[in-house]
Amino acid sequence: MSRSADLSQRGKLTWYGDADFSTFMRRAFAKGMGLTDQDLEKPVIGIANSWSELNHCNSHLREVAAAVKRGVLQEGGIPLEFPTISLGELFISPTSMFLRNLMAMDTEEMIRAQPIDGVVLLAGCDKTTPAQLMGAVSADVPAVMVTGGPMLTGRWRGRDLGACTDCRRLWTEYRAGNLNQDEISEVEGLLFRSHGHCTVMGTASSMASVAEALGMTLPNNAAIPAPDSARLRHAEDAGRRIVHMIEEGLRPSMIVTRASIENAIRVLCAIAGSTNGIVHLLAIARRAGIPLDLADFDRISRESPLLANVKPSGDYQMAELFEAGGISAVMKELLPQLNAEAMTVTGKTVGENLAGTPGTLRDDVIARVDKPFDTEGGLSVLYGNLAPDGAVIKHAAATPALLQHTGRAVVFTSLEDMARRVHDPDLDVTPQDVLVLQNAGPIGGPGMPEAGMIPIPKKLLEQGIRDMVRISDARMSGTAFGTVVLHIAPEAAVGGPLLAVRDGDLVELDVSGRRITLHVAEEEIARRVAESGLPERDPQLRRGYGWLHAEHVTQANHGCDFDFAWSIA
Repeated sequence: MSRSADLSQRGKLTWYGDADFSTFMRRAFAKGMGLTDQDLEKPVIGIANSWSELNHCNSHLREVAAAVKRGVLQEGGIPLEFPTISLGELFISPTSMFLRNLMAMDTEEMIRAQPIDGVVLLAGCDKTTPAQLMGAVSADVPAVMVTGGPMLTGRWRGRDLGACTDCRRLWTEYRAGNLNQDEISEVEGLLFRSHGHCTVMGTASSMASVAEALGMTLPNNAAIPAPDSARLRHAEDAGRRIVHMIEEGLRPSMIVTRASIENAIRVLCAIAGSTNGIVHLLAIARRAGIPLDLADFDRISRESPLLANVKPSGDYQMAELFEAGGISAVMKELLPQLNAEAMTVTGKTVGENLAGTPGTLRDDVIARVDKPFDTEGGLSVLYGNLAPDGAVIKHAAATPALLQHTGRAVVFTSLEDMARRVHDPDLDVTPQDVLVLQNAGPIGGPGMPEAGMIPIPKKLLEQGIRDMVRISDARMSGTAFGTVVLHIAPEAAVGGPLLAVRDGDLVELDVSGRRITLHVAEEEIARRVAESGLPERDPQLRRGYGWLHAEHVTQANHGCDFDFAWSIA
């Protein structure tokens, strides 16, 4: 680079009213950091690090960042690490989804504001990956993502523990009285054996897989275990690659296209990925100015074979998926259905990247495309008078006998109401009923918490019941399971028909017909909604970021992003 393109001239200058003074001060501060004139002439690589001691999944990203720096330095770049907001799923109240858009804004503005030529995104936990992708797509500076990888599989009394699918299964057994306090305490100490995100196909694993399928990571990123030395070698490769992406002018807008979005949806369906992946991909697509709606997900899921046998929909964990060839092997099997010409961060197309990939190495974990675990993907989109703008279900993780079901509604009007009454021994509920949760959506939650896997009432657990039809405008953890209808849009808190459901109403679920129906006349639904009025908003939504969220967040069928954050293309 010429001196005129050194660090002092990159990006927009800090405004002091004197451009020469601004460049002088920028050079002086850089030298105060120990950088030389020679350093200032090299490509500057920002490393957007979502490391945090309050985020277990991302707690090792400092070590990953060090590996990225080695790669950048090897190729003649200057790596400069900077922090972003970090959203740890289990330590954020009310839910990390409430803050995903804030993290996306933070990522975008820091990429845009600072004098960097390219950026490496370090993410891991559920919302950190989509938030950084959203921000990077909006900023449109050369970018490559490195995710933190899944943790080691836990073990308890001779059985594998899949965090956090088995957290939920074993807690249910504790609730049912089948495990005692000492046993659940043992499990508590064994679930999370190492740093890294959940080791099942939860949202973190699903979004790492989506990032790889989008072409925004190097191949084989998603499934490398967090403690594996291959994770650090992969990060070093990413550091080397970003320097060349700058030379090539390869930006997210050239990678995140309609073709790559469809590839990501197909992979998400083929791995029975998290329902949260739908919300996040809708948001990413809109950041890129790409039209996308729920019908696209349902169409692609119907066309896509189910290839991954991973919890919560299958038997294995991400460690076995890694042994079987990872997401590259899934994509190799899917290649006839993928957009092979889609560009990736390697500077090569999907087809070129997969040319040397052998496909599945364990067909009990990743099926061959001619012998899939199912002929359809794991996700379905439902419509009906209860969800005029759509709802989703992960049917691969549901009880088959419940996918066609009509039952009497048992309604909880809020998260607080559910917590207070669901285990009440006097609750009027049977296994054939449908549990309904209202006011848990993007505004009603607030933030659309992962409360959609409504607990089975304790008195039914004691009878051996482990699944019921459950419906809500909430989300569900990607590690969760059951016959759970989610993301009902519009949500109850904005006057959606879910608000009209009353105890005793008949609700019909028909997954094969893609319908969710409230057997109440339309005029009566309208009357009930009008009579109920909108619920009072949570105090958190009355000022600051909460107010911004409530005023501008979109519904689930639009990705729950802010309406002002979409691409203007």
